[in-house]
Amino acid sequence: MQTLAAAIDTAAAQIEAQVIAWRRDLHQHPELGNREFRTASIVAEHLRALGFDEVKTGVAHTGVVGLLKGGRPGGVVALRADMDGLPVTEEVELPFASKARAVWNGEEVGVMHACGHDCHVAILMGVASILAGLREQIPGSVKFIFQPAEEMPPEGEEGGAALMIKEGVLENPTPSAIFGLHVTSRQSAGVIGYRPGPTMASSDKLKITVRGKQTHGAAPWLGVDPIVTSAQIVLGLQTIVSRTLDLNREPAVVTIGAIKGGVRENIIPDTVEMRGTIRSFDEGMRDAIHERVTQLAEGISAASRASCQVCITKNYPVTRNDPVLTEQMVPTLTRVASTGPRPMGIEVVPKATGAEDFSFFQRLIPGLFFFVGVTPPEIAPSQAYSNHSPRFVVDERGLEVGVRALAHLAVDYLAQRQP
Repeated sequence: MQTLAAAIDTAAAQIEAQVIAWRRDLHQHPELGNREFRTASIVAEHLRALGFDEVKTGVAHTGVVGLLKGGRPGGVVALRADMDGLPVTEEVELPFASKARAVWNGEEVGVMHACGHDCHVAILMGVASILAGLREQIPGSVKFIFQPAEEMPPEGEEGGAALMIKEGVLENPTPSAIFGLHVTSRQSAGVIGYRPGPTMASSDKLKITVRGKQTHGAAPWLGVDPIVTSAQIVLGLQTIVSRTLDLNREPAVVTIGAIKGGVRENIIPDTVEMRGTIRSFDEGMRDAIHERVTQLAEGISAASRASCQVCITKNYPVTRNDPVLTEQMVPTLTRVASTGPRPMGIEVVPKATGAEDFSFFQRLIPGLFFFVGVTPPEIAPSQAYSNHSPRFVVDERGLEVGVRALAHLAVDYLAQRQP
């Protein structure tokens, strides 16, 4: 008779082709945040067909939450996959490439699974199939969280992990740990990456509006130039990280990604608007950056006889892997990475300045978020198109590793909590 671990591996090999088929279907039909209606319907139908004890839909607009009770008593663990695509027009030549278009924040856009969330959904659907087939041997319950709007909801809407939590996803029953993964082009297909502690950065939205006094471009002394003032602010912002933060503690980033002001070459405008992002790995440093951005922008504006308004919106917290949970589960990840049909290994990865709203779950319960490589072996990860690129491609051989990793993490975690 097979052990439970061996049975998971056997089932993962048997379902690999179906996981790939699900992924391709989802890739061809991506949906933006809070609009994942088709995706949610496919997931809910799948969980119901597997005989899940509970299947809730419409959580945080389009989220799906399934509860699978094992045949043996035990605790509760959660697994999460995000479902939304991005407003990106696909440029990859695939038979299942996305041709979808939609409206995002008032603008018609192409839609693509340019970050791999199609893979995450397919992987977790595969895990659901495996654990449902082995439920009598599972010591406890597994909560499956299919989450919308990880890439941020449309402007003016709530969504994502924060809204799922607000609507009770971590209650009735409450899991004592949560696991999630992300496919990445930064590693070769099948390689597992992880790190304890701060792993992905917090993400904050920055908007600075500088107001001057409009005048003719030939007579700047008759007005107050918000363009020159904004240029000084942009340059000044670069000194916040390089000159005022203790980078021995953690890295940080302050970026201005958009600037808009004026309508023609010989008119100095009244107003310039800048938009940017702030990334950090420490909550104290995060608050310090916010304070210094405001002080610097207001100070430069005042010195230039202009005024300014600084608006900083906190989006995602730091994605911080619980050190104790990580240490506890690394042997499971190591075993998965060194076995199976294509063993590729495991590595501790550097911090990533990208952000993840999985971090909201980790603020309430211990969580482990890890990475699975999906770059073909013939391409160096450093040369691969990154996540969010219109040419992001996935080597689907990495999906089977993701399926086995989440399935083994859930079962091993529950087994370790047995008295």
